[in-house]
Amino acid sequence: MTTLQDAETVRDLSDPELYRTGDPETAWARLRARTPVCWTERAGAPGYWAVTSHAMVSQVLKNAAVYSSEKGMRLDADPAATAASAGKMLIVTDPPRHGAIRRIINSSFTPAMVRRLTDTMRATARSVVAEAVEAGECDLVDVASRLPLSVICDMLGVPEADWNHMLALTRTAFGTSDTEGDARLRSEAHTEILVYYFELIRRRRKEPGEDIVSALVRGTVDGRPLTDSEVYLNCDGLISGGNETTRHATVGGVLALMAHPGEFGRLRARPELVDTAVEEILRFTSPALHVLRTATRDTELGGQRIREGDRLALWLPSANRDEQVFPDSARFDVGRTPNRHLAFAAGTHFCLGAALAGQELRLLFDEIVRSVRHVEPTGPVRRLRSNLVWGYESVPVRMEGKP
Repeated sequence: MTTLQDAETVRDLSDPELYRTGDPETAWARLRARTPVCWTERAGAPGYWAVTSHAMVSQVLKNAAVYSSEKGMRLDADPAATAASAGKMLIVTDPPRHGAIRRIINSSFTPAMVRRLTDTMRATARSVVAEAVEAGECDLVDVASRLPLSVICDMLGVPEADWNHMLALTRTAFGTSDTEGDARLRSEAHTEILVYYFELIRRRRKEPGEDIVSALVRGTVDGRPLTDSEVYLNCDGLISGGNETTRHATVGGVLALMAHPGEFGRLRARPELVDTAVEEILRFTSPALHVLRTATRDTELGGQRIREGDRLALWLPSANRDEQVFPDSARFDVGRTPNRHLAFAAGTHFCLGAALAGQELRLLFDEIVRSVRHVEPTGPVRRLRSNLVWGYESVPVRMEGKP
């Protein structure tokens, strides 16, 4: 067994401080080069296999029979919460039940709903960029929050009058501050979200509409309707997943364009590159840091003996920097192709909202390219302290519009 000590890495990849103040890219590169499947012991917490190469991460993601999601999708999750949601929430459910829940959610994407969501995305992208330019100085994290939240609310059937309220609650509920007071506020906000969606579920059972909540309350798995708790758990998963990736990819994408003005100029000169630019932004920013799997049987991966019950943390940004798949992987290239990134994972659990997230980013960056002449920092960039989301707490900037 190759251990973390054998690999001589700087830090355990599960240390949240690494992603706020450390250098994760060096740690990933060392592991990929020396032992892309590496056992990591942790003080006071269960050990795990750190999987860091594109090939090994892909292999695990595409084999749900051997590598289960039902024991939890992330390190340090509350075991009681995981047990309560396993087999009920999409992300902690294995096939075949996973496929049944996924089909219910997919059934909600009728042509009318897709048109409505597209209109919402286009109008919101235009307004958030225009407002940021008009304000001059803004925090990119705030700017990036509005588009994904509006789309999620629209998908779930939240009335537009409640979108700003849900945005405020979501920002608080999914915050990452470590203080006791903030932890209490997060808990209170999450409780308020829960109460809101349970009330929405009751309304949709009586008055269904063209939205995901309506599809979930109408849907059946194995001949049985989903309970209110099962519907809520899947709404909660969609809220967190749909918000985090798009929000932090937007912020990271603007920072990448600021740091690479030549690529920003290239994109302005050739706006048709927005599609490949979005894929590169997703690869380069990789907001989802890891996903967890648990071995259902003894097996082998990357020359390492994996035992039944062993946990494997798949580090997606590391896979997206694998030099074997992405030549000159540290370079931000808006025209990069092919781009087989794993920002949305792969296999059975390929992100349900990947197409929508991609469309949100395309519309937003198309608007930025058309409307913004220059972006510059006005204060320090503050990263999140998290081993789950590679993202940002605050990114103050000044945006100048085109004359």
